[in-house]
Amino acid sequence: MKEKITNRIIDKARMPELLEVLTSRISLSDLQSLLLEVYQKRIKSLSPRHLLEQYTQNRFVQMSKMNPKSRIEFDRLAYSVLPPDFEVVELSPVCPLGTNAIIAPVDQNNALTTIRNTEVVADSTNVMALECAHRRRKWLHDKEKRQIRVKLCASHRLLRTQVFDSPDAFPHFQVFGLCTAGRDTGSLMFETESVSEHIDFYIRLLTSAKPLGIKIHNPRVVFLVYDENWAESIQYKVIASLAEKHPGTKFDITSVTDKQTYYMGVRFQIYAEDEKGKDYFLVDGGFTDWTQKLLSNRKERLLISGLGSERLLVCFQP
Repeated sequence: MKEKITNRIIDKARMPELLEVLTSRISLSDLQSLLLEVYQKRIKSLSPRHLLEQYTQNRFVQMSKMNPKSRIEFDRLAYSVLPPDFEVVELSPVCPLGTNAIIAPVDQNNALTTIRNTEVVADSTNVMALECAHRRRKWLHDKEKRQIRVKLCASHRLLRTQVFDSPDAFPHFQVFGLCTAGRDTGSLMFETESVSEHIDFYIRLLTSAKPLGIKIHNPRVVFLVYDENWAESIQYKVIASLAEKHPGTKFDITSVTDKQTYYMGVRFQIYAEDEKGKDYFLVDGGFTDWTQKLLSNRKERLLISGLGSERLLVCFQP
């Protein structure tokens, strides 16, 4: 479909080399200047009526269904149970062009690209990974400091362009995300400690949200293991400890043989049921090679995770 549209535009412009010129013969800064001029001229032809129609019809600009007071109360609760060594950060609404497609194997069309060589944040963990790499780059050549872990947390509104055929999926939505970055310490110590800390936080948060009207039932954590070398450590160092702390939570572990391009080693997912017994996928997390790519260092480790706080509030609150 995209190729057909591109070919139609090229034919209409009567410029066979148009795409090559725009993509490879001029710099990104020049392309930005050109597009800014194009849109400035286009806007002069638009009317207030057209603006109102766009506001009514464009799903990206419509208001959230979430009560902002509920979101503030939820974030306050989340910060109160967050481990003290996590730093809470406020991200920009936009990030560098290609943040999703270059760091993670995600189609660029899933992000809303701007004409100023940026894109609207579609995944806050991608941006926190950039910040983690920025901080850890300063410490790589210091034997003492390079063992310091960077732990970041952000409650951020994301925007994604995919169309989801579900009433509880939204084009823009709030996510409470965590990132832990550090260096390999051997014996999967970094990995087991970090994943235990993330999951413990989410379970404590979900089970303490009852005063906000959020009543979850039958929480369960599913581990998807892509590398069999991880299975024993996840079973005996992670699940055993978490199960003792959270006896009301069910834990499952599954080996996955399918080739994985997003997560590496292990991924975890957290589900919970509402009062009617409907099951919801609430938390997703796992290890990635993003900081390894950003720093060109295979010793770097990164765990990312996120809870769909808007999904939780809309689906679980009365």
